[in-house]
Amino acid sequence: MKTHNNRAWFLILPVILCVAFSAILPLMTIVNYSVQDILSPTQHVFVGTEWFRMVMRDSELHGALYRQLIFSLSVLAIQIPLGILIALTMPAQGWKASMSLVLIALPLLIPWNVVGTIWQIFGRGDIGLLGYAINRSGISYNYTGDSVDAWVTVLVMDIWHWTPLVVLLCYAGLRAIPDAYYQAAKIDGASRWAVFRFIQLPKLRNVLMIAVLLRFMDSFMIYTEPFVLTGGGPGNATTFLSQYLTQKAVGQFDLGPAAAFSLIYFLIILLFCFVLYNWMQRVGTGDKK
Repeated sequence: MKTHNNRAWFLILPVILCVAFSAILPLMTIVNYSVQDILSPTQHVFVGTEWFRMVMRDSELHGALYRQLIFSLSVLAIQIPLGILIALTMPAQGWKASMSLVLIALPLLIPWNVVGTIWQIFGRGDIGLLGYAINRSGISYNYTGDSVDAWVTVLVMDIWHWTPLVVLLCYAGLRAIPDAYYQAAKIDGASRWAVFRFIQLPKLRNVLMIAVLLRFMDSFMIYTEPFVLTGGGPGNATTFLSQYLTQKAVGQFDLGPAAAFSLIYFLIILLFCFVLYNWMQRVGTGDKK
């Protein structure tokens, strides 16, 4: 009779404890706050789903959700094709390839608050290179006073900061394609577009799935960069869901509604990631057929 040694489970016990303290316990605390009205540190009143109903009727939440969706979809629509294009133009080997990878990865090494500060100075019309150059060209640009300028600046800032991640993922996927595919395409006289359409793009499917999910989740939770750059303004033009949540929890100290919205926020991200993942899986299955 074959015996099993279950002592190996003790090796993952530290991981289970870390997950419990970093994720499960905070989540249960949020669930507890979302169904109670905290009158004082010692006095709580159970309110059921009242906070959820109140948050769902909040017009500011609807506006923040709309801006967040537009921003995240814009990020995906620009960064994924741009990342693929840059990866295709990078050298495949040699010192030029190493130098290209180092230069491409530089924006990823900069902390998020520093990125916001860099673009805050870069976009100023008086001392910033970008703002001064745009204004000198005859175009009125002021990201602190114009909502469109602020929106575009935040979008360009995110593209500059995170497109390198997509580039690195695509570059790794391209380098993993066996040379036999390219040799067969060369023998058949395939064009560069045909090589990309029928060899490179299908082989990048799994890599692109990871890139889309990572960028969507990260862009949907963006906070530090627009907070440092615009503070959510002008008005509410760049107030995304994370900033709305912070205003509720920290600015107004409405712990109940903030906790309810945290759970809704979590479910929204989970739902969209599930839909994106299944959609990309079906697209990949259809290509294979």
